[in-house]
Amino acid sequence: MTQLSYLYTAAAFVVAGILAFATTPLAKKFAFLVGAVDEPRGRHAHEKPTALMGGLAIFFGFVVSLLLFGSMDRQMTSILLGALIIIVVSAFDDIYDLPAWLRLLVQIAAALIPVFYGGIRIDVLSTFGIGSNPDVVLSEVVSIPVTIIWIVGITNAVNWIDGLDGLAAGVSGISAVSLLVISCILGNAYVAVIMAALAGAIIGFLPYNLNPAKIFMGDTGAMFLG
Repeated sequence: MTQLSYLYTAAAFVVAGILAFATTPLAKKFAFLVGAVDEPRGRHAHEKPTALMGGLAIFFGFVVSLLLFGSMDRQMTSILLGALIIIVVSAFDDIYDLPAWLRLLVQIAAALIPVFYGGIRIDVLSTFGIGSNPDVVLSEVVSIPVTIIWIVGITNAVNWIDGLDGLAAGVSGISAVSLLVISCILGNAYVAVIMAALAGAIIGFLPYNLNPAKIFMGDTGAMFLG
């Protein structure tokens, strides 16, 4: 990575963080306005109604920073289009609590965009040095469903861990920072800027989500991060 690449990476991180931090209060007001509120009940630990839709601030900070400092090729465009579908439907889910089967169908539809439009595929599986063949190359017939299952699976995995204040944001933030460091070590400026924007947006939102949380990211944030 060149000095300019490091500068862009740092700028993407800072701008995303500032935007997410600044817009989270707006997301909170919007959530109360449209009724995206989590009421204390059952196993819910919070004591008062808490706004959902904090993910809107994360998404906004990430996208604006990426547009300013990243490279928008076909693959990244396809990922953002899929993410936008997830964000819109998840926002309705935060308000109306949509059925699980509908959310699953939307997740599959969103995953199809990067797979078919962006050409993003899991086509090699590493055996981590076990056996004589270090890699397993997947045919297109196999790689397409594997990639779709992986995207949908991770989307739901992050959503499922979003049960404690700061947990999903913390885990996602650690993952993004880890990938940021790895991409910098490998000299991959393209991925570094993307991870910097994502990590910055998450960290900018996190102060509002730490215990006791002032706002939850909701399905809007958890499924987007997944």
